[in-house]
Amino acid sequence: MVARHDLATDPRLQEELLQARRGTAFFARKLNELADSELDGASLLGGWSRRHVVAHVGYNARAIARLVEWAASSVETPMYASPEARNQEINFGATLSPIALRNLFDHSAVHLSVEWRDLPDANWSHEVRTAQGRTVPASETVWMRTREVWVHAVDLDNGATFNDIPASVLERLLKDITSAWKIRGTDTGLLIKVNATAGNGTGLTFGDTIAADPTIITGPLPAVVEWAAGRGNGGITAAGPGAPTQEVPAAPAWI
Repeated sequence: MVARHDLATDPRLQEELLQARRGTAFFARKLNELADSELDGASLLGGWSRRHVVAHVGYNARAIARLVEWAASSVETPMYASPEARNQEINFGATLSPIALRNLFDHSAVHLSVEWRDLPDANWSHEVRTAQGRTVPASETVWMRTREVWVHAVDLDNGATFNDIPASVLERLLKDITSAWKIRGTDTGLLIKVNATAGNGTGLTFGDTIAADPTIITGPLPAVVEWAAGRGNGGITAAGPGAPTQEVPAAPAWI
């Protein structure tokens, strides 16, 4: 049998697909390190067990695959019927037996990867609609999945940290989060400065750059993104009117 490869030929898209698949493999490794009994343990997400995280990541792959199918066929197939249906799906998935829950993750990941593989070059620009109502090109589905698998691997709370996430993913994730804050107006008076390190090459600055006396958050890239994503504040420092509370605006719904 002849091996089949991605139909996408754009080098940047190929690299993004590779990063998404690496994130999927990383999540799979952390999941496989958990014994069945440990799936009942708490995750880093309040009110969610590890079972909920695995169910969410599995059903998320199916939902994103529906967007890729939409781009391929031009037949509208939304991610979810409704926010309530999404939540019910996750809660149901969390009740599955360990083997069924693991199969949900495995099979849905393969399904999504195949949908990406078989999408022709021309269809990657076809517009689809996210669960948040944004209209985006199908190519955006790759990033949507990338951030899910990398961040939720940390949420399993069995050893993965933001230090394990590639710098390019962290930088884009921080840009997404701070952009969401800006749109909502919750970044007023908050300036984020990422230390220049070998990991990210140059210092990065996000947030309110015009405030006369901002609260300044500084730290290495992984620590700053961990804080911005609402997963903790270890490794950062805060100075200014908001210090030392280091409170973070609410993370976007997709995080």
